[in-house]
Amino acid sequence: MRIIDLLKADAVELNISVNSKADAIDKMIALHEKAGNLKDVNMYKSAILERENQGSTAIDEGIAVPHAKSDSVKTAGLSAITVPAGVDYNAPDGKPSDILFMIAAPLDGDLHLEILSRLMVMLMEPEFCADLRNTKTTDEFLSVIDKKEREKYPSEPKAEINEVKKGYRILAVTACPTGIAHTYMAAEALEKAGEKLGCPLKAETNGSGGAKNILTKKEIEECDGVIIAADKNVEMARFDGKPVLKTSVSNGINKPEELV
Repeated sequence: MRIIDLLKADAVELNISVNSKADAIDKMIALHEKAGNLKDVNMYKSAILERENQGSTAIDEGIAVPHAKSDSVKTAGLSAITVPAGVDYNAPDGKPSDILFMIAAPLDGDLHLEILSRLMVMLMEPEFCADLRNTKTTDEFLSVIDKKEREKYPSEPKAEINEVKKGYRILAVTACPTGIAHTYMAAEALEKAGEKLGCPLKAETNGSGGAKNILTKKEIEECDGVIIAADKNVEMARFDGKPVLKTSVSNGINKPEELV
């Protein structure tokens, strides 16, 4: 399964205009309905709004990824819009959002969440987002996504480069209430910041499908400190005796270098 298996052409609209965050949400929900992803539209909208009430799902640099995991979802999927003029989505940097993906996830199963996490990681790359903004047709939009995914996640997995590192100076745990979008984006941002600053960092994701990339006892013993970028409770006893910085998952995405 790949990202474009979850993003149907019927669920994409490019270069549109929306007047508000509420209009953008309604548009993306309508696209999910059009693609046949929902059992109960009103119930799904309530789940989306509940997640937004916990904090805006907008990311810096024009990206927003509203998401919900709900029994109202019939088929896991994505909808997407591009808004050249942008829409105020209450982003942390105050900038309008012009690339918006909405994730619909059912309560059972987590395979699709692994696939969706790939998109979250890809959206952390400015070049990829620029390519999406430049597309003129739905086919081109989907092609950009598929090409990038195949480059970043080839069929034959690359050898784990983390294993050859001599240890992680910093460890992190990322988690958001639904464990879908922000969880993986924060982990990617923190690991990139650690690499840039010369502080090897490993991030455990406490996602909807359970913890992944789990921190080992040895790694915890040998690290200099731990970053908890989470909007829900995570197991803390294992970090006793270590310097721990607790913050929101959005700060993990938007302020990774500062945290490191």
